[in-house]
Amino acid sequence: MKIVFMGTPDFSVGALEALVAAGHEVTAVVTQPDKAKGRSGQMQFPPVKECALKYNIPVFQPVRVKAPEAVEQLRKYEADIFVVAAFGQIVSKEILTMPRLGCVNIHASLLPKYRGASPINWCIINGEKETGVTIMQMDEGVDTGDILTTVTVPIADDETAESLFEKLSKAGAELIVDTLPKLERGEITPIRQNDAESSHTKMMSKSLGEIDWNRSAVEIERLVRGLNSWPSAYTYINGKSVKLWRCAVADKEFDGTKQAGEIVRVTKDTVEVACKKGILRICELQLEGKKRMDIKSFLLGNQWKEGMRLGLK
Repeated sequence: MKIVFMGTPDFSVGALEALVAAGHEVTAVVTQPDKAKGRSGQMQFPPVKECALKYNIPVFQPVRVKAPEAVEQLRKYEADIFVVAAFGQIVSKEILTMPRLGCVNIHASLLPKYRGASPINWCIINGEKETGVTIMQMDEGVDTGDILTTVTVPIADDETAESLFEKLSKAGAELIVDTLPKLERGEITPIRQNDAESSHTKMMSKSLGEIDWNRSAVEIERLVRGLNSWPSAYTYINGKSVKLWRCAVADKEFDGTKQAGEIVRVTKDTVEVACKKGILRICELQLEGKKRMDIKSFLLGNQWKEGMRLGLK
């Protein structure tokens, strides 16, 4: 099958590689423009572009894929289908109807729940026990098209967004390879989504990571995992920010007289913090301007004491 592949981040790379390995002809890769990175301002290729160049696949990087000149360029690539995976731009109706089999999307959740840009993070933050990948026939809405195939992936108790990202990337790569021949043979019956069961996930932002100690220990622990590794959860102590990379719920039910954010226990390898409900144990953190380290190593050079408050800027 001739395919135009549209994707940008690491999540998309596995699917592109799997399609090539399965013998499909990827006639072009469409991805976001290169971006400047860090203080040096050096331009960096999107991960999907790096993968495409490895296979000598032509790369197209439109600023606006819906622009007339971009649409005309897409018409030049021979394709039976467009496969989209975390591309990062809205695709117009004109593009959706261009190939004979339309456009399909590899979406990292079990639709219709968790539509939008960040389903992986929000599944963890909201405490879901499972998620998955949906191959969807795209329409003009945001993740509203008919469901073609799905695969379920369990969410481990210690799952982070980073680890779940890897699992879903692999699952999506396997599912798209399995789906395309069935779709071409007409063996798939599309299933219309139930909009009443849908939710829309908003984009991740740094401000989302600021910990509110007036929430429960269970909620904060999930937030830490759901924002690991980006944008990461953080709080403040003595006016300095500190990222929390790994935590555990020490007590779900504690509802004592301590203030939210107050350190209630410190040993040589433990820091525990009172939340509105419950107690959170900090296991791994990173003080502003310092390296990431486990709590035991951190306490060797930092004197945190009972009664100190987290969350005060």
